[in-house]
Amino acid sequence: MSNPESKAITRELQSHAAILGGFVSLLWIIEIVDVFVFRGRLNAYGVRPRSIDGLQGILFMPFLHGSFAHLAANTLPFVTFGWLIMLREISDFFIVSAVTVLVSGFGVWLTGAPYSVHIGASGLIFGYFGFLLLRGYFERSFTSILVSLVVGFFYGSLIWGVLPSQPGVSWQAHFFGFVGGVLTAQFLGRQKRKIN
Repeated sequence: MSNPESKAITRELQSHAAILGGFVSLLWIIEIVDVFVFRGRLNAYGVRPRSIDGLQGILFMPFLHGSFAHLAANTLPFVTFGWLIMLREISDFFIVSAVTVLVSGFGVWLTGAPYSVHIGASGLIFGYFGFLLLRGYFERSFTSILVSLVVGFFYGSLIWGVLPSQPGVSWQAHFFGFVGGVLTAQFLGRQKRKIN
């Protein structure tokens, strides 16, 4: 590998680390402030189904968590899946994130239980999972198929999270997040096939 290529790869990896590290730092700072300053009151700004005021939670939901344990459980899959998406193009990460947040949030707002509040980045994580799992099918390149197979092999059991399971877990966020990721995989996959 030539020196310019090595430097380009190093810069790319540094960009990945800066973006993911920035997002994760923001999530942890918000949780620390919420716990120690607001005593958990920020969580009221999550998605509240079929409430006009609850629509703002579509944007806030991924940044709010019920506890440090909740956030810790979301941190590693967020970084892992986010980085796998960035490996192709950094812009894919932002597109998948934006579409997933909107689809997951609106889905929760439309179908969630009345008077409930939905928070957490797990809808976003399931969007990343859906994108990575189906990108190979829609894009049909060797690399994307390989990544889809690896994600399916190591994380395939996550698919059960889109079904109603334990109380207090927003399966709607998981389900609609997954749908958002699949829709984005279809859109970006078709775009890349046209280019190639």
